[in-house]
Amino acid sequence: MAVHYHCRHCGTTVGSLDNNNLYSEQLGFHKLSEDERQDMISYDSSGDIHVKCICEDCHESFAKNPLNYENDYIIH
Repeated sequence: MAVHYHCRHCGTTVGSLDNNNLYSEQLGFHKLSEDERQDMISYDSSGDIHVKCICEDCHESFAKNPLNYENDYIIH
């Protein structure tokens, strides 16, 4: 099982964890509400976990231009 982090805005791969002994508490998933989990976390057929997050570039872009939140996808 691997955990893959992807930016929800630009699709960039932020990073991956390849460890079979990871628990949701270690990853902080237990702090998410049920709605947040459904929105941010998905599983593929091989058992890998895919997590939507925000990359540094998008975070910086949103900090400078808050109107970018109105867009579903941004290119930088």
